[in-house]
Amino acid sequence: MASDTMLSSLYYVFLIALCTIFLVLSAVVLVITWPFQKSRRLVHELSRVLVRIFFFVPPCWRHRVIGMEHIDRRKSYVIVINHRAMIDIPALYFLPLNFRWVSKREVFRIPFFGQFLKIHGDICIDRGRAAEAMEQLLDEGRLWLGRGASVAIFPEGTRSKDGTIHRFKAGAFTLAREAGAEILPVVLDGTASLIRPSRLFRWRNTITLRVLPPVTRERIAAADPRDLAVEVHDAMAAALDEIRTKK
Repeated sequence: MASDTMLSSLYYVFLIALCTIFLVLSAVVLVITWPFQKSRRLVHELSRVLVRIFFFVPPCWRHRVIGMEHIDRRKSYVIVINHRAMIDIPALYFLPLNFRWVSKREVFRIPFFGQFLKIHGDICIDRGRAAEAMEQLLDEGRLWLGRGASVAIFPEGTRSKDGTIHRFKAGAFTLAREAGAEILPVVLDGTASLIRPSRLFRWRNTITLRVLPPVTRERIAAADPRDLAVEVHDAMAAALDEIRTKK
């Protein structure tokens, strides 16, 4: 336990230094590229590099991505992901897409994390004001999709404490319908076990991302967003069960 505490402490110090460097680089890149790159793709790519360093330094952390053939890098999607832990956010950067997160405003107050979200242009919503949050999601979501970026949303609205995928809210599906974008379901597993409740890292861990086939614009246009939320939820829940069965 003492060695785990020491290793975790050292890795946290390393991450603080690493994030400081990348935060400054991201801010500089944003200033330089803003006049001609409204999608903030280069800022996003810097975060992908940061995430790869974070996950690849520990030698016994593994990840696997299933279903990459379902991604068309030329398209912008509304990405829906199940939510277990804060690690879900960096884990999604394994996908080769430029995306903006939809996050509750409390996350924007976390040191480093919040500053990165602001530099990325992620969408900050107040969950306590549902009508305003939905309006902001639709307005800013359409803006980013129009700029060629995808929008990533946790449709459960909060973390799952028991590991199952809970009922989806309709916001992501309404956005996809109004913006004319496809929905890309992504299932995550293994993120909740990376950090212990004591905040110490587990040094052997595997994260799995499974990308499901996108929901087409035609299907989205023909379905009620609430019905579509149930349909996508059930497909993702089945995929998560399959991932865990094959472990």
